[in-house]
Amino acid sequence: MAPAPVGTAGLRWVYTAMHGVGWETFSRIIGEAGYPAPWTVSEQRDPDPAFRTVSFPNPEEPGAMDLAFAKARTLGAELVIANDPDADRLAVGIPDETAEGGWRRLTGNEVGLLLGWRAARAATADGPAAPGTSLACSLVSSPALGAVAARYGLDFHETLTGFKWISRAPGIAFGYEEALGYLVNPETVRDKDGISAAVALLGLAAEARGRDATLADLLEEVAAEVGHFASGQVSIRVEDVAVIGRIMAALRQDPPAAFGETAISSAEDLLTATEGAPAGDVLRYRLADGSRVIVRPSGTEPKLKVYIDAHADSGEAARTAVAALDAAIRELLARLS
Repeated sequence: MAPAPVGTAGLRWVYTAMHGVGWETFSRIIGEAGYPAPWTVSEQRDPDPAFRTVSFPNPEEPGAMDLAFAKARTLGAELVIANDPDADRLAVGIPDETAEGGWRRLTGNEVGLLLGWRAARAATADGPAAPGTSLACSLVSSPALGAVAARYGLDFHETLTGFKWISRAPGIAFGYEEALGYLVNPETVRDKDGISAAVALLGLAAEARGRDATLADLLEEVAAEVGHFASGQVSIRVEDVAVIGRIMAALRQDPPAAFGETAISSAEDLLTATEGAPAGDVLRYRLADGSRVIVRPSGTEPKLKVYIDAHADSGEAARTAVAALDAAIRELLARLS
């Protein structure tokens, strides 16, 4: 465990365990590393099987981090860290004057990009990385991680969703999936782990703070190196799971030529993937403007999920491209369902 960087002194931050088990272990680790103690969301600090302050105990869910954000606003915090109840996932909140309430949760792809950039810089700190050193993510996560790998001369692997696949990537130095799961120390924990990921994220925040920068500034620094990426997701829940099968079949039988005004330049059906490539009930479309759309059934819920990724010269342009694709995909799914 690396000691806390110099910029840690005076760091003001809030932590919530989301009614789970994270605080006991996390508090001990950050104390030993030398990080200042956070303000905790006391209502959510200790295990509570009723999860009484949230409608669903997942930091991704709307409202789940409201108590943490409220505390951060009241106390003038710089950062919010959240674990899910079993502490294998990490969520991060930062001040954002454009967001409702002045705070927003970073997406899983944004946190994955920061932690992947951290891993790439560490792997090349003393020169070129060892041959085969790699970054890895699920195929529905942002292609930004692949751009970081290319920038730093590392290998890159895309896998099926789930850490049983991500953790097997050859030479892995870092891996993640957009659903808030991060593998930051494969020599110690070869799985997603919210505690080690939180410590790594705190280290990044402290290092940035030491030069009067923030996590938002770091995202801009990464974008200056690899370009601006934006992501979105369309998810439709169904009462009858057969509807999902019908939509997937319709997309295969009558493939779309475009999403809205953006032409599709290539399409892949991972049910018939080539040997060595990830295989599953997944359709992947690459668009003429460099965007990407992936369609797949959820593996855990009666949902069809569509993942949208765009790459542009500015953050605004990337977000605009995602918004246009989101509208077009919702219209298409409404017709097919």
